Amino acid sequence: MSERSVSKQKRGKRWYTLIAPENFDRQELGETFANEPEKVYGRTVETTLGELNNDQGANNVKLTFKVNDVGSDAAYTEFVQQELTRDYLRSLVRRGASKIEANVTVLTKDDYRVQLQPVAFTTKKADRSQEQEIRRIMTKLTREAAVNHTFNEVIESVVEGRLSSAIYADAKTIYPLRRVEVQKFSLEAHPSEVEAEEEAAVDIDEEDVALEDDEE
Repeated sequence: MSERSVSKQKRGKRWYTLIAPENFDRQELGETFANEPEKVYGRTVETTLGELNNDQGANNVKLTFKVNDVGSDAAYTEFVQQELTRDYLRSLVRRGASKIEANVTVLTKDDYRVQLQPVAFTTKKADRSQEQEIRRIMTKLTREAAVNHTFNEVIESVVEGRLSSAIYADAKTIYPLRRVEVQKFSLEAHPSEVEAEEEAAVDIDEEDVALEDDEE
């Protein structure tokens, strides 16, 4: 490609600084290049908690943010996912011990649908009933943490390790635990999307009722 073509292609484009959400202190996440602000919407950026906090010990926590607002020279993002690295999860597995997982999809207090996947690692092999009880505790506390708190509060609880600590404190009474983590936490739907789904479901139900009435 000629220099003239490259120059023409870049004309009108600009750099937008990617900004983390408020609960991540509006830190800069990098930059993205576009010729129109509309093209920046929906772009994602990945980083680690360690990079944001300048803490190498937290580099095993991956964070994903998505652009949901664009200013004159900045693109503001929202949190969409936290996930532990595979290498870190593998390092927690021990032969002769139990790995107990749960998968919870729930609405937060402010109607964001989220999915949380807590995981517990025991010191030795637990029996089936103990594993089931630990999973029940994990599910119960995870669900309560979402239902009773806003989306941003849940983010803080997961990132700061408070949810993991709460699960550990309760579940260790069933069987000795070595570690509890939230291996994945993701935003599944915004309140507006949840509301639209519920309205669509109501419309379908009403159609079914109408059909039943017609048959009678």
